[in-house]
Amino acid sequence: MVKVIMHGCNGKMGQTISGLVASDEEIEIVAGVDAFDNGQNSYPVFASIDKCDVEADAIIDFSAAAAVDGLLDYCVEKQIPCVLCTTGLSEEQLAKVQEASKKVAILKSANMSLGINMLLKLLKEATATLAPAGFDIEIVEKHHNQKVDAPSGTALALADSINEELNNEYKYVYDRSQVREKRTQKEIGMSAVRGGTIVGDHDVIFAGADEVITFSHRAYSKAVFGKGAIQAAKFLAGKPAGMYDMSDVIG
Repeated sequence: MVKVIMHGCNGKMGQTISGLVASDEEIEIVAGVDAFDNGQNSYPVFASIDKCDVEADAIIDFSAAAAVDGLLDYCVEKQIPCVLCTTGLSEEQLAKVQEASKKVAILKSANMSLGINMLLKLLKEATATLAPAGFDIEIVEKHHNQKVDAPSGTALALADSINEELNNEYKYVYDRSQVREKRTQKEIGMSAVRGGTIVGDHDVIFAGADEVITFSHRAYSKAVFGKGAIQAAKFLAGKPAGMYDMSDVIG
């Protein structure tokens, strides 16, 4: 039985994961961390991670960027592996994640779904063929109206996967409203849509002369992310220090 601390337990993803874990015999949430306790959890809830004194095999994090620094310090001090799912981290925080991974196991992924992680692989193959043929690359992501960061961490991960295949020669363009000029070949455009209750839509568009190829992923429930995070926690428990991602989990 893998014992887990749910960091951000009362958020939408925290509650989704709590529900999924309740019916999984291989994993158990032994404590939660959240600034607000809804009083409905079957485990103790602490206002901050530094107040948590419950032993665990791993931490699943779906919180806010502001809470990640303290979480990383806690993981290193307690030597508890962490599945880090919070997006919108600063460059300084990303550097801290890398530093922490030298001392404890960290699995970081902008998106925990199996479909997205398969898409990351497929995009490399498509890019190798289409980019040299002159296809322009654009990414459009859509999320619910409560999401605060843009573009999404998943959109950036998709762009990074493409750019790695292109020797990181392409630049990212987020807003064309301030510049009146045609797009250059070596750029990846990213557009963000926020509205309603959209769980997560991502389209990667390869636009060539007289033809367009679009890779699309639609998430219809947050459960797809929760299931991936749970599998990641099971995988990460007991692993040595290092930086891991979902490709390690899915093989």
